[in-house]
Amino acid sequence: MQAVKDKLGEMTAMKKVKEEARAEEKAEKEIAKARADIAHEVRLAKEAEATMVHHVAKAGEIARTGEQMANEKLAKLRESDPAAGAGAGRGGVPNNAAANPLPTTNMSPPTYNKMS
Repeated sequence: MQAVKDKLGEMTAMKKVKEEARAEEKAEKEIAKARADIAHEVRLAKEAEATMVHHVAKAGEIARTGEQMANEKLAKLRESDPAAGAGAGRGGVPNNAAANPLPTTNMSPPTYNKMS
């Protein structure tokens, strides 16, 4: 009778150990999945940042081109009509892209900080 009780005790102990091992394995799998999800989101964020940097640079280039074209048109107007010179009728305040450049301070794109 004692042998049967010992055998049942051993079986219960083995069942408990196996259950704990399964629970630990499941937790490790969940942690691994969470890490994979985080890595995926970080990759998407880096790609979005690279795209944004590209578009900011492209917008700057377009702005510079537009500014140059506006200055060229104003220069042509001034050559053909001297009365339409800088600030004619406005108290000498020129209204061109060279005199009123686009604000470019603090316009650098955000960067990815691996430490945060």
